Amino acid sequence: MSQNTSTAQNFTDVTAQTGGIEGATVAVGRLADRARAASRVLARADRNWKDRALLAIAASLNTHRAAIITANAKDLEVGRANGTSDALLDRLKLNDSRVDALISALEELASLPDPVGTVLRGQTLPNGLRLRQVHVPMGVIGAIYEARPNVTVDIAGLALKSGNAVLLRGGSAAAHSNVALLALIRDALESVGLPADAVASVDAWGRDGADAMMAARGKIDVLIPRGGRELIQRVVSTAKVPVIETGEGNVHIYLDESADASMAAPILLNAKTQRPSVCNTVETLLLHANAKAASEVLAALHKAGVRLHVDARAKVFAGATPTIDAQESDWDTEYMDLDLAVAVVDDLDGAIAHIRQHSTGHTEAILTNDLAHAERFIAEVDSAAVIVNASTRFTDGGQLGLGAEVGISTQKMHARGPMGLRELTTTKWIVQGDGHVRS
Repeated sequence: MSQNTSTAQNFTDVTAQTGGIEGATVAVGRLADRARAASRVLARADRNWKDRALLAIAASLNTHRAAIITANAKDLEVGRANGTSDALLDRLKLNDSRVDALISALEELASLPDPVGTVLRGQTLPNGLRLRQVHVPMGVIGAIYEARPNVTVDIAGLALKSGNAVLLRGGSAAAHSNVALLALIRDALESVGLPADAVASVDAWGRDGADAMMAARGKIDVLIPRGGRELIQRVVSTAKVPVIETGEGNVHIYLDESADASMAAPILLNAKTQRPSVCNTVETLLLHANAKAASEVLAALHKAGVRLHVDARAKVFAGATPTIDAQESDWDTEYMDLDLAVAVVDDLDGAIAHIRQHSTGHTEAILTNDLAHAERFIAEVDSAAVIVNASTRFTDGGQLGLGAEVGISTQKMHARGPMGLRELTTTKWIVQGDGHVRS
């Protein structure tokens, strides 16, 4: 793994902040200009060229996995010393299985169709003009995210396949991991003849680098924040660059009266305990007042180590199962840990009303054997993903066949839900004539 000037960007100290906001603004501007030049190369690169880059990155991750895990161990050590929660440490951690997952995601991306150049619609007008609206790259994408080194690889891969250059701000918590990954990615790009500057980082300038990215209107085409509420709201409220908002996941599952425990318990255990630190984990369970599976489901969750924050009516369902009295704030909390808010609602209307009041618009699910209830839930719940009789953990770009994702968009403009390749493109109108003039 080389550390030449191009690759390492002279980052001698991964936590350094150089020159304050003025220095960061100049540095980020230069990086964005180089990324713009790189994006023009990517815009004309065919699928084969981009796929060779993705496979080269995957091969490099495999070859250098020990170095990646060693770098990540430094971040984990710093995190533990700083009192980072177990949930956040889990988000930060890279091990062999997670490196394997990154490699698989890159290989899957290489197998997917290239979105660039695909025709959205087209026609020949009565006057003979030939029209096409086609997908094209956005240009230079900025990504600001927290403590998730896997996102470095996911975003780089998606940006490359969709013909975009990308500037990354991955946060100090994953500094060592991100430097190692960035070096490998940039070396792999150069190995197939693509510009290394197609993927670059502003981490050396810390928070000033992030601020400079948010102000770089005209140099960065779109900014994507990915992290907790504080980070996302800071970007949304501060950025001068257009933002695709990704939201926190205050995710709900509604257990309908008709659902049976043999289906509901495994789904809820998967949705809460498989990986509680991620945004598609269920945070609130709504129980129908006559849900026949309620007591068994609560007992199963407790046995799996889940701390149940229950309202007075749910406490009755819990019986001898230990619980914690819920506070009003629990209904709006993204725990990202083995905690679950539990409330009883009178019926489907009550569940939908609770979700409308407390949802962040990420993912909601219903567990039911009543088709009419499922159809009403689908029609009336206004979130980026609505799931029937399955775990909320499926709201994920890889699980939905997108190869990977930049994030889960909770807005309603351009992209909504898991953002894969197509969501990182915009469109262009192509008009072809034969000497036409407008009368």
